[in-house]
Amino acid sequence: MNPFEDTLGRLREAFRTGRTRPAEFRAAQLQGLARFLRDNKQLLQEALAQDLRKSASESEISEISVAQGEINLALRNLRAWMKDEKVSKKLATQLDSAFIRKEPFGLVLIIAPWNYPLNLTLVPLVGALAAGNCVVLKPSEISKNTEMVLVEVLPRYLDQSCFAVVLGGPEETGQLLEHKFDYIFFTGSPRVGKIVMAAAAKHLTPVTLELGGKNPCYVDDNCDPQTVANRVAFFRYFNAGQTCVAPDYVLCSPEMQERLVPALQSAITRFYGEDPRSSPDLGRIINEKHFQRLQGLLGCGRVAIGGQSEESDRYIAPTVLVDVQETEPVMQEEIFGPILPIVNVRSLDEAVDFINRREKPLALYTFSNSSQVVKQVLARTSSGGFCGNDGFMHLILPSLPFGGVGASGMGSYHGKFSFDTFSHHRACLLRPPGMEKIYSIRYPPYSPRNLRMLLVAMETRGCSCTLL
Repeated sequence: MNPFEDTLGRLREAFRTGRTRPAEFRAAQLQGLARFLRDNKQLLQEALAQDLRKSASESEISEISVAQGEINLALRNLRAWMKDEKVSKKLATQLDSAFIRKEPFGLVLIIAPWNYPLNLTLVPLVGALAAGNCVVLKPSEISKNTEMVLVEVLPRYLDQSCFAVVLGGPEETGQLLEHKFDYIFFTGSPRVGKIVMAAAAKHLTPVTLELGGKNPCYVDDNCDPQTVANRVAFFRYFNAGQTCVAPDYVLCSPEMQERLVPALQSAITRFYGEDPRSSPDLGRIINEKHFQRLQGLLGCGRVAIGGQSEESDRYIAPTVLVDVQETEPVMQEEIFGPILPIVNVRSLDEAVDFINRREKPLALYTFSNSSQVVKQVLARTSSGGFCGNDGFMHLILPSLPFGGVGASGMGSYHGKFSFDTFSHHRACLLRPPGMEKIYSIRYPPYSPRNLRMLLVAMETRGCSCTLL
């Protein structure tokens, strides 16, 4: 017997009763989630430190406060988000009520990654709960300390008839995906994303896939190298580079590279000291497997900064590689670590061509004192998100959707976009039962006069008429 069958059956039955639909129930779950964060802040910080050696500051900035902000936003706006959305009407429907109703899908599955194991678990969960779904949460088994807090502590704060956390690795996740869900939300690699999508397709289950990719960072000659270095280094080495939206490689001219490399060295030393390994603000690689993979990438190009590593500590120094060729392994896969390759291009056109030859990234960054250069890159490329003259600051705005395009994913979330992602937008039209004489012009036998009237009534136009 499949180990998840009883749990899924219990949650499905709870959804069928309508328990999760009222606004009061949804708000209570969100308030429970907020209490979980408040009551267990230190426990969560300790788990994140054990998994990734995240500092308390990084945990607060990128994990706890982000989730709390999403909860607060959802609680403030829940009833407005749930409200039926009235739509424009045609002459033929002026006496009808036409609206979009946001309904929960039902039983949804959220599969979370290890790199931001709290943020990327709880933020989609906020959307799923706000939308009135029952939820199965599958945290990553790789970030095992955070996983244990989520499985042992989080359920105490939520209605367990409508919510469950399940454990397991790839084999158990495969068993889980054999079941029919009403929606699947997955964050992880493109390779596993394809497996999830194939499993969902067997049940025609809709999916959101938050994947990754190699995020380009074009640095124009017309900019201050130290400002660029500060911002690129901060976002590249944050969480030891294990961020899906981090700048993955820099594209710049050889002349800019000569100015940028010393500026990057200055930024790294200022951020992490002369010996970054002893810095309390630099994280560690998640496990031995990823450490070995990253260590192999250090042999690409030529090390201009850093390059040191210590296996026993899963430490890789903030590294900059130059003389990197497009065909080398470091340019073939998402790096997901504190390594920054610099690839030389001779012009903006060449940079745009380089970007467009590759899969569409999750994020794209451009640095230039010229707004025209930034706007050109924006206009001539495609990516999940875009930021000019900074790193992934677009993520902090819940008013912007976060998601990929093409190989970097499909669907989006954050703020109201999360609520919409986990809601079925049901098209509704309510017509009064009478006035059959007017509506009878639709019926056969057809006549030229009735056809003309019908076509006029069905035209899309700005009309305030209330006749017909």
